[in-house]
Amino acid sequence: MKALKIDFVSDVSCPWCAIGLASLERALERLAGDVKPELHFQPFELNPAMPPAGQDITEHLTQKYRTTPGQQAQAREAIRERGAAVGFEFRKEGRGRVYNTFDAHRLLHWAALEGGERQHALKKALLKAYFTDGRSPGDHDVLVRAAAEAGLDTARAREILAGDEFASEVREREQFYLDQGIHAVPAVIVNDRHLIQGGQPPEVFEQALRQIAEGA
Repeated sequence: MKALKIDFVSDVSCPWCAIGLASLERALERLAGDVKPELHFQPFELNPAMPPAGQDITEHLTQKYRTTPGQQAQAREAIRERGAAVGFEFRKEGRGRVYNTFDAHRLLHWAALEGGERQHALKKALLKAYFTDGRSPGDHDVLVRAAAEAGLDTARAREILAGDEFASEVREREQFYLDQGIHAVPAVIVNDRHLIQGGQPPEVFEQALRQIAEGA
């Protein structure tokens, strides 16, 4: 099997990141036996200046993208359908607010130190909490619950969230990817060289990873 290092640069408040991860997982299932993936989740904040209380989603999207509520409803339904096609459930009513995600990234950094599988499980739990269950990824109780679902120590999670542990490490990683030209997510970087941009269908991920593995 060919070893593939995969850095998944994303934000837990990004719907296309949820779709992209589900698509990538499908692709890796199809490649089982041919490639040995080493998956790492890297931080990216879509809204680093977002206050803790967040912002109404309609107001936010109108200000940021100049879209109308009607256009947003159409986009929301398209995203929901794309998610369903790869096994990820988005709430039909969509998100109510957008939140600050920095603490979520601090927990993900810690989870990586506990093992790749733990980090992967936490990432999925955080995406589900926000997009499926409608909970805030900035709420410490929500974050601790996600940590528990990922098999992580909840007391340690609360200790991290109560202070600023791993803040400098997360900011350093965020800046690294910005310096590498990553300004939209998800961005999937394979073996530190190959970039696959966006929430691609499983077939696209599968083909790209297979080509990279064959050329490795």
